[in-house]
Amino acid sequence: MARTDSAEQVLQGTLDLLILKTLSLEPMHGWGLAHRIQALSRDALQVGQGSIYPAVVRLEQRGWVSTHWRTTENNRRAKYYAITSAGRRALGQELASWKRFVAAVSLVMDAT
Repeated sequence: MARTDSAEQVLQGTLDLLILKTLSLEPMHGWGLAHRIQALSRDALQVGQGSIYPAVVRLEQRGWVSTHWRTTENNRRAKYYAITSAGRRALGQELASWKRFVAAVSLVMDAT
């Protein structure tokens, strides 16, 4: 299923949040991140590796993600990403902000 324009815009604004949440479930490599986000969203969000890698580098620079090399289930070496304790704190703050935003938009959408 292809992304819609509105899903693309939301994704661009929430990619860090999506990555942090996904990494809070377990460490994974970039390809795995992209596929887990797609699976968790029931194919509504499809994030390309060209978006994932710059985002995880940005998150690593902020100290929210750490990296290590590991062998994949296919016996290949890959860089794995894991959320740090600072990343977990940031995830909590970002998630609270996201929920406030969604609630505010819902108020407007439900207005009569």
